[in-house]
Amino acid sequence: MEEGKVKIYHERQRLQFCLLHSLNNLFQGKDTFTRSDLNKIAEKLDVDDPNRGSWNPVSFVFRPHHNEITGNYDINVLIAALQHKAKSVVWHDKRNGASSIDLDGTGDRLMGIILNVPVTKFSGLWRSRHWVTLRCIQGVWYNLDSDFAAPYAFKDTQQFREFLDRIITAGAEVLLVMNDKQ
Repeated sequence: MEEGKVKIYHERQRLQFCLLHSLNNLFQGKDTFTRSDLNKIAEKLDVDDPNRGSWNPVSFVFRPHHNEITGNYDINVLIAALQHKAKSVVWHDKRNGASSIDLDGTGDRLMGIILNVPVTKFSGLWRSRHWVTLRCIQGVWYNLDSDFAAPYAFKDTQQFREFLDRIITAGAEVLLVMNDKQ
């Protein structure tokens, strides 16, 4: 997708693979992560879990860290996937609002932001959560939500902070993706 002269990669939503799409949108590349990559990470997390539960017939589909058919990966898969790319996650303390996030960041430590937002569908009958990537590309913050038809460019940092404050108030979890110090 091209937004003005800036080329922006934007992956669209399929099933419940929003974490896969969020990661590829964060890294701005198709197949930076694949479904197979995330499934392997989830399976390794399960095998390495010292408190691992016993297997039952439902375990074939509903695994501890993802759903085998639709995706729906959890935070553990996100953190492990980012660690594979020398990134770390800082969970933002939502009591502090968006003004406490260093969006201008010295030394390019902040790579982007991943949100985990509550979603209600079908008149409240379906409640779930959705992964969304926010990324600054050439000085402009973009909402790369895979549910959107195209990336949304924020007009300035103030509008972006107001968006973050609204989404935090609505129950979103804000995860700061940091470039590890070299």
